[in-house]
Amino acid sequence: MTRIETNCTKMLFDVQTPVAIYLRLRDQFRDTVLLEGADYQSAEDAFSLIGINAIGGVEVTDDDTIELKYPLKKTQKIKISDAQKVTDILWNYMKGYEVTTSEDDFVRRAQGLFGYATYNAVHFFDTIQLKSYNKEPEREIPLMRYRLYQYVLVINHFKSEMYLCENVISRLESNLEKVQALVEGRDIPQYKFRLNGGEIPNVTDADYIEMVKKGIQSCKRGDVFQIVPSRRYAQKFEGDDFNVYRTLRSVNPSPYMFYFDYGNYKLFGSSPESQLLIQDQTAIVHPIAGTYKRTGNLLEDKKLGELLQNDPKEKAEHTMLVDLARNDLSRNCTDVKVNYFKEVHHFSHVLHLVSEVAGSLEKDTNPFKVLANNFPAGTLSGAPKFKAMQLIDEIEGNSRSYYAGTIGFVGFNGNFKHAIMIRSILSKSNTLYYQAGAGVVAKSIPENELQEVNNKLGALKLAIQKAEQV
Repeated sequence: MTRIETNCTKMLFDVQTPVAIYLRLRDQFRDTVLLEGADYQSAEDAFSLIGINAIGGVEVTDDDTIELKYPLKKTQKIKISDAQKVTDILWNYMKGYEVTTSEDDFVRRAQGLFGYATYNAVHFFDTIQLKSYNKEPEREIPLMRYRLYQYVLVINHFKSEMYLCENVISRLESNLEKVQALVEGRDIPQYKFRLNGGEIPNVTDADYIEMVKKGIQSCKRGDVFQIVPSRRYAQKFEGDDFNVYRTLRSVNPSPYMFYFDYGNYKLFGSSPESQLLIQDQTAIVHPIAGTYKRTGNLLEDKKLGELLQNDPKEKAEHTMLVDLARNDLSRNCTDVKVNYFKEVHHFSHVLHLVSEVAGSLEKDTNPFKVLANNFPAGTLSGAPKFKAMQLIDEIEGNSRSYYAGTIGFVGFNGNFKHAIMIRSILSKSNTLYYQAGAGVVAKSIPENELQEVNNKLGALKLAIQKAEQV
């Protein structure tokens, strides 16, 4: 049992930004992460987090091996068997730490693991086997990767204060003074970003329309009620991809903004949709389904929002996915209910229909099991989920890798906050990969679904173009 005591130093936060602090820290420490939210007016959500100096964690490197990394100990490699579920291994790893408890919210936000699970990790959560897995190794990354950080900066924008938290472990050397000096510094290292050629789609517009038509036929045959085929782009670049994150957070501020730097690859994005939230034994999901492109005029957008709420195709799709979310949560929760239904939410380039579904969990429930029963989101796969994933595997014909996976934080106390990796980018080997899909039902019009994908990719493409000007 490894004991962790979390010590936090309070600092005023009124002349700095999370981005500036992160830029000063990222070159000094390995495996750094930055998480932000666009809502600074809410006392609950007005937090940014920066994690530096990874000292432990869990990594699923391939189909049958999981690595457990403990501070100051040799890495353990475990062969995964059917009798040993990955969800149990993950939670047992976390229970191997004895963490000093605190009533302070900022302390609890520093006590846990930051990481992700790719879409391809679904076969650890279900019996499905993806045929397309590992077809394109240049885009493949560890299936799951969670890290414990020695230092976590918890920034409360609502109160204009910051806590520099250190997870103290016996015999682990402290560099707190160095961290504090960097945080309080004024130098901000910046590098240029430059595109290298044009973007390359994995399928043409005509090919994607054919994919949509196959999805429509599957719906008409009764194989599925809905399916979400996607298309991908690749863009080569030179320089610093963090500039793309900076422009993305500017052109498309969203509830879940993140930049996870693992050295040889990065994951970053501005996601509108949570995968799963768990707070004090309440589990919440926010299904997003139903999309119209914004006009740029507030009055026109308001009218469009009313049309969106009454669009028969979008209503049917949204209701179906809310029902799927209720069913998924019911596998672990009691008292599952819809807190709000079919609200119109405004994002930079699109309007979305959003609902909130919540349920109650028993004490000490394994949060990774709740994730497994809600993964991937129905909004990125379809319904019924299992059959939709099988059809996606055939229709798309290649690995989704990170796309439609999940990323965020899990606390030692069982709290969980993960977003879906949409409006997100994988940066690897000087190439940016980005992807989007559209919800297809029997009454879908192929050209409209193609346009929906283009609308969703609009913010990413704009951010990439603007990054050259930073």
